Amino acid sequence: MVDSPKQFDFLVLGSGIAGLTFALKVAHTGSVAIITKKSRAESNTNYAQGGIAAVTSEEDSFESHVRDTLAAGGGLCNEEVVRGIIEEGPARIEELIQLGMKFSERESHGHRELDLGREGGHSKRRILHSKDVTGREIERALLAAIGAHKNITVLENHLAIDLITTAKPGQAQHNRCAGVYALNNQTGQIETFTAPGITLATGGCGKVYLYTSNPDIATGDGVAMAYRAGATIANMEFIQFHPTCLYHPEAKSFLISEAVRGEGGELLNLRGQRFMEGVHPLKSLAPRDVVARAIDREMKRSGDDHALLDITHKPARFLMDRFPNIYQTCLRYGIDITKEPIPVVPAAHYQCGGVRVSEHGETDLAGLYAIGEVACTGLHGANRLASNSLLEALVYAHRAAEHVLNHPPESTTGELHKWHSGSATNPDEMVVVAHNWDELRRLMWNYVGVVRTDKRLKRALTRIQNLQEEIQAYYWDFNVTSDLLELRNLATVAELIVRSALERRESRGLHYTMDHPEPVDSLAQQDTLIHRN
Repeated sequence: MVDSPKQFDFLVLGSGIAGLTFALKVAHTGSVAIITKKSRAESNTNYAQGGIAAVTSEEDSFESHVRDTLAAGGGLCNEEVVRGIIEEGPARIEELIQLGMKFSERESHGHRELDLGREGGHSKRRILHSKDVTGREIERALLAAIGAHKNITVLENHLAIDLITTAKPGQAQHNRCAGVYALNNQTGQIETFTAPGITLATGGCGKVYLYTSNPDIATGDGVAMAYRAGATIANMEFIQFHPTCLYHPEAKSFLISEAVRGEGGELLNLRGQRFMEGVHPLKSLAPRDVVARAIDREMKRSGDDHALLDITHKPARFLMDRFPNIYQTCLRYGIDITKEPIPVVPAAHYQCGGVRVSEHGETDLAGLYAIGEVACTGLHGANRLASNSLLEALVYAHRAAEHVLNHPPESTTGELHKWHSGSATNPDEMVVVAHNWDELRRLMWNYVGVVRTDKRLKRALTRIQNLQEEIQAYYWDFNVTSDLLELRNLATVAELIVRSALERRESRGLHYTMDHPEPVDSLAQQDTLIHRN
């Protein structure tokens, strides 16, 4: 059953730092609907432990932050974008503080100052944090402001299905985004939402891999919907694997923050040997792609199923105060980080590619913006520098809000395509969805992981396309469910990752292939672009 369209001035898909910030900045001019598929607090932002990288110390500089970002990005960053985000950062941080965000402070020479952390790839301490639960504190501050705003409606348990566009078949040149179909998980109804401006802030796609630090919601919905609607997708081969996810059979997706290495944590193999010596000048503080490959190589060489992260040389009271969430969680699994190393394994963590956008967050589909992890802005290049993502989300939420207010999108005229369920019935065997979900994530982990080969990538693409045929048949034959919709999106994103990886015949940043192990100079500054025919 389909409800009549619900009209707003702005639609925001996602309730992380990017979506909430954007909504707050436009709500004074009109009605805003935030569509989120779980509870309003369930987002990648909420799970971010490390913090926000920004220049706030006299010992730091914009130039230093720019250099570190460009070095991590492997020759693929847009330097103008990098410089703009970094220089704009302090103003956006101050806005967040004014909203009620509380960053950790320390006593220094008789007065309080921000307690700045350091993470891999950073030459200075510049990470603003709230102990090791920064994302949770950001969500708290933003949701409090959202709840107090009369123009903002938060629609929880609504899973976006597809973007609504105005183009008729064969007339893509007049295409614009006009709304979204969404499944109301509480009623089972398909609801239609329309607005002149739609903003994707749906986060990443970590659940496309078997092992990930991401929550269950990270199923690549925004990238998949934008691709199906005709937007250009960029650089999806660059998937960042966080080097240190907790390795424990009962610990699901628990991240051991980069800040642990920033505070002196050392990587060891199971024989207690430091293996980052000689791998990189920064040793255990090397950028994430270097560390993840080193752990992967050490595990394959030794046959071990994990590595160790040791910070026991630090005082116990310091660790319990600086990393209370990590300390308590590990203790719950029988690991006392003050006395023993933490078992860790690489896991899919962040997509550096996404929906290609302008400096204002515009996609090439009129009426559609993309901000946060779902977007490819040019900041991260081939590898994201730790804690730059929350900064990017704040800056692009601000830019997109300013742009949409200064350049109001046209209201859509005429009748929009209606949702048709056809003769679809309730699914009778959800085991098919569960099996395909598991198979997809395992083949991505085994064939499209930290280290790749052409043969494995081609094999993965063939199997993904076979899975897509099954998923499509299931999609049209049965009424949609949230599991089916997420599987459909994951399969689309998996295809985009593999196709992008096959196109980049070199190794650069996060994309490492044994068949083309060196970077190719002519491919520096060259994005991998995919557009639906």
